[in-house]
Amino acid sequence: MQNKAPSRAEITPAGQLVEARLQQVIGYQLAQASIVTDEVFAQQVGVPLELRRVEYTLLMLVGENPGCTPARLARALKVTAANISMLIDRVEARGWVRREPHSTDRRSHHLHLTPKASKLVADATRRLVDGEAAALAGLSSGERAILAELLHKLAGCRKG
Repeated sequence: MQNKAPSRAEITPAGQLVEARLQQVIGYQLAQASIVTDEVFAQQVGVPLELRRVEYTLLMLVGENPGCTPARLARALKVTAANISMLIDRVEARGWVRREPHSTDRRSHHLHLTPKASKLVADATRRLVDGEAAALAGLSSGERAILAELLHKLAGCRKG
């Protein structure tokens, strides 16, 4: 008995390898999809704006949550206190974030974007939205919205 030839849907986009059983593995599909979005980020934001993805994410979170603390950022990004401190030091040195002392806890502080960072984040976000729309042109706007909603739900499954 002959094996049936794999369909186009069962073949990897770049390597032309059969991935049929991997189609049901969400982690694999996410990794393959991230290749596309990582390339968009690098081309649209990373290289031209000299901005790392984690820096962009941190700046966006601070911009959306003015006055947030490093501890809350560390939980959101699932990084250690030492790593978030190092990251905040780096974006502060670039003039993107300013720290305000906490009113009652001398060990803590609140973070705010500088005007320079607000402009940077707005530009980066516009570039990302446009770049992703072009890269994902094979999906309708409705499909992109569903994908974003499903990924958000998936991220909500995270423990801790």
